[in-house]
Amino acid sequence: MIRSRPITQASEVSETVTQRHSRTRRLTLLEIIEWLAGDECHELDDAGFVDRLGLHLRAAGLPVDHLVLYLRTLDPEIRFRTVAWAPDEPVQIRDRPHDITLVPGFADSPVRRTVETQAPLVLRVGCGTDAPWLHTDLFEGRRPVELVIAPLRFANELTSAASFATARDSGFTSAEHAELNRIAPALRSACELRTLRKVEVGLLDTYVGASTARRVVAGRIRRGDVETLQAALMLCDLRGFTELSNRLASERVLQLLNTYFDCVVPAIIEADGEVIKFMGDAVLAFFHRADATAACAAALEASLNALESLRRLASSDTELRAGIALHYGEASYGNIGYGHRLDFTLIGPDINLVSRLQTVCSTTGHALVTSERFARLVGQRPFTSLGAHQLKGFSEPAELYTLAS
Repeated sequence: MIRSRPITQASEVSETVTQRHSRTRRLTLLEIIEWLAGDECHELDDAGFVDRLGLHLRAAGLPVDHLVLYLRTLDPEIRFRTVAWAPDEPVQIRDRPHDITLVPGFADSPVRRTVETQAPLVLRVGCGTDAPWLHTDLFEGRRPVELVIAPLRFANELTSAASFATARDSGFTSAEHAELNRIAPALRSACELRTLRKVEVGLLDTYVGASTARRVVAGRIRRGDVETLQAALMLCDLRGFTELSNRLASERVLQLLNTYFDCVVPAIIEADGEVIKFMGDAVLAFFHRADATAACAAALEASLNALESLRRLASSDTELRAGIALHYGEASYGNIGYGHRLDFTLIGPDINLVSRLQTVCSTTGHALVTSERFARLVGQRPFTSLGAHQLKGFSEPAELYTLAS
């Protein structure tokens, strides 16, 4: 419960007027609570949601001059999102990294105290108060007189929070505290639903990729649900990984792997490709376009950028090098596995081919090897033939290429 100050008794006539006013307020608050549970609320994005909520609170007579939602999430890079509203100002949305808790103002903020204790907080801000949290981007230039912070406890044990600030000299009244308390459970439910939807898509995106995440959310989750696509295929493999893992401590090997992926994966994403799988020290990705030449050009751009990023790295104990195989072909994209343990993957003869090209990268020492079809589709770059290679599992030799030096 949000803490309230004691109510001062008044005359019988005054109590009657107050009671009438409270009845009107309750009807208005009921409308806000119904709105928080309704379809319109859930169809709004974060900015629209908090903007409408702030306006509704003001329309109910609550002197809210600043409203912030602190929405926790499950994300490898983002700890929580702040969505801040004030009358006649654009809504400010910021994603906060995990190390935000080390930043002065956020590390010792009253919101963090509320989230950690899961206890509501009412904070009066004196004229001489100069706490670090007042100088964060959320409160810079504002002078709240009173701050009411309500924890929003979610079922997944991620606690979020909402802060309501007023600049009115007298702060919030006891009745207004009670009104904010009435709204809090419905606000928690609305925020939890919004957050869980983002967590669902965000975690799927993190672990299986954006395209696969969309397929899962759309219900394509049965084993055997497969579609065929034409795409540029890329397989990037770290050179000498076995030697590295035998020579260096496990912690250092993991650091190097992450450094390697930091070079390769952003290059794929920036070229609008998608990583379908991490296979130890290898990355399998595809680039799907309506035009085959555009898909191959994107895959080649990603490959060259990844290799350049690796080249620029300087390390005292090792040099990170990669071999990249490129091919354009057809792949079956979908669910394989057993029962409730499934995996999205790419399979087919062309996937097998790009895997064999990767072996040629390793045996010849070339950083980049492409199939004849890929080289022909790219066209505008000078390629050098590596001759015909007999690939394991394929009956006919394959003409392979690399970029001309």
